[in-house]
Amino acid sequence: MSVQSMTNTDTRDVEATLAQIEALQCAGCEIVRVAVPDAQAAEAMPRIVAGCRIPVIADLHFDWKLALMVMEQGIAGIRINPGTIAKRARVEEIAREAADRGIAVRVGVNSGSLERKHLGSSVRPEATALAASALESAEMVSAQGVRDLKISVKASDVPRTIEAYRLVADACDWPLHVGVTEAGTVWSGSIRSAVGIGALLAEGIGDTIRVSLTADPVEEVRVGRKILASLGLASAGPEIVSCPTCARAEYDVIDMAERVEKALEGSGPSIRVAVMGCSVNGPGEAREADVGVAGGKEGAMLFVRGEMLRRVAPEDAFEELIGEVRNMLAELGEGEGA
Repeated sequence: MSVQSMTNTDTRDVEATLAQIEALQCAGCEIVRVAVPDAQAAEAMPRIVAGCRIPVIADLHFDWKLALMVMEQGIAGIRINPGTIAKRARVEEIAREAADRGIAVRVGVNSGSLERKHLGSSVRPEATALAASALESAEMVSAQGVRDLKISVKASDVPRTIEAYRLVADACDWPLHVGVTEAGTVWSGSIRSAVGIGALLAEGIGDTIRVSLTADPVEEVRVGRKILASLGLASAGPEIVSCPTCARAEYDVIDMAERVEKALEGSGPSIRVAVMGCSVNGPGEAREADVGVAGGKEGAMLFVRGEMLRRVAPEDAFEELIGEVRNMLAELGEGEGA
């Protein structure tokens, strides 16, 4: 399962684009898509590919000649939307070139740019129309000899997205790139994406994902990695579990949990860290974690691998917890390198 994102720099600015790709890769991005809106952008692609450590996918719309041009530039794959390339013959020509060069093709269908014949009289295409367009186009591309083929069928709302992907998954065995398109800002878009992508992945649908946010693309990767980690499909560093707090909390759990999350973001192996506020469910939850802390009448209780090590003063709980977590991360890191 791979996390993908897309640059939002001017592709013609190679240095800026490579800098953003490096930031994305450091955040856990495994495939990057780059828009190619004109010939100058296409001409920049060889330098981008040469300076990039992860596969580069060219995103093409409208101008079929750009698709032919960019496939000469060493890219790993192209993404085309039949709804923005008007003539079937042009799509077939692109597909033949991709097949000849062994380049991967993603047929990406979006609700906002669906082919007119599938849109009909409605301005809001149904999931069945999205699925039908994707499957028809994929068959056409496959018929030209493309073997490395992937499909996406994205809508801007969760129910249509889920239904469209289910229809495609039932009808074919091609890999699927999953996402909710134009999901929104970091806050609302993360929630919408987590629900839509998470529901599909939980059903076994999806091979790569992209969280589409109106934000720095690095945020897309961070959210995507967390979605995978929540389903046990990837590691995103330590997992923080914390109680929702109530009147029984014996220290500031909200502040503590936020400080722990910030301190451990992206830090090595995947372990479970619990920040609990009282002595009701806290000790049990903290004991289930790899490292945990729970409030108590005689001070916070510190747990490691199910055993309570000691009680610590609430004001010292953060440093004590982080210290034990870092010891465990170091221990696990050394084990992985042995």
